[in-house]
Amino acid sequence: MFVRSAVTAFVTLLSVTGLAGPSAVPAAAGVPSGAGVPAGAPVSDQAFSFGVIGDIPYGAAEIAKFPARIKDINADTGLKFVTHVGDIKNGSSICSDEYFQHIRSEFDTFEHPLVFTPGDNEWVDCHRTNNGAYNPLERLDKLRQVFFNEPGKTLGETMPVTTQESQGLPENVRFTQNRVAFSVVNVQGSNNSLQPWTGLGETAATPEQLAEVEHRTAAVLEQIRTTFSEATRRNDRAVVLMTQADMFDPSLLGTATADPETMSGFRGIVQAIVEETNRFDGPVYLINGDSHVYAENQPLAEGSPWLAVYGQDTAADHLQRITVDGSANATNYVKFNVAANNARGAEVLSWEKVLFSG
Repeated sequence: MFVRSAVTAFVTLLSVTGLAGPSAVPAAAGVPSGAGVPAGAPVSDQAFSFGVIGDIPYGAAEIAKFPARIKDINADTGLKFVTHVGDIKNGSSICSDEYFQHIRSEFDTFEHPLVFTPGDNEWVDCHRTNNGAYNPLERLDKLRQVFFNEPGKTLGETMPVTTQESQGLPENVRFTQNRVAFSVVNVQGSNNSLQPWTGLGETAATPEQLAEVEHRTAAVLEQIRTTFSEATRRNDRAVVLMTQADMFDPSLLGTATADPETMSGFRGIVQAIVEETNRFDGPVYLINGDSHVYAENQPLAEGSPWLAVYGQDTAADHLQRITVDGSANATNYVKFNVAANNARGAEVLSWEKVLFSG
């Protein structure tokens, strides 16, 4: 078990970019005391924990181990809920209805509430020949049928969440626990689904593809801004955002610096996160998968090259990013611990990697 806590640290340029691996978690501004919980949410002053996994299971061996992985997470009775931040398969396997149903049946064995946001491997990249040459938008529709057939309810154990079902995005959810606001949104790798569907013979994004990206991104921006405005109104202590996409993948930094258009699908989302983080009187955490290697850093802190990539003149020093392990590195889940209601600022959230048993 490896433990990381929110502590004050000097952040170097390498830690900002993520190239130096895990870095210390920054201190954040304190939040005044107060309460406020949306209708239907449980009122509690008690500390709690939640787990996050992503980019799992990848390949036949990990598919076979997945029930045991779930069993390990179920055994952690201290978890309030679990989030899977997308990619339920690797990028070179078939995006079949049968596979989706298989993973849904595995998800149904979670004994905690399970929040799931789709990853690019199960829809965006399904145009690839080795994925079955599907239309990605048809696969997204199928994912919504299979995994989001009861909008407003989590998978596994039921926990009520607020969704964007009315806009056609039941996977976008938000909820509050003990004055911490959570927002899980469908933001994808592959430049947020703007890369051409080459497996279908396309060399540029199609009109239907662009329309989907525009609609989904507008909904994501609306949810992010709503999450922060309601968190401020309730006097919440922290905001936690979760996405599949790693918008700050250090392996893309050289390419993005040379050609920021390769990251253009994230620009508006990053701008909203910067603006809302700087308005909010408390720490903000962004948890993502996608790049498969655990990291913790401040990607939009002063001096970060990502500010130039995304055309941002203002830093967001109170944003802390955590990437969970995935693919061959998915040998653990990340357990986040939320302190009791009297904790403020950097004391609100801490986390640890918990190894699976086998």
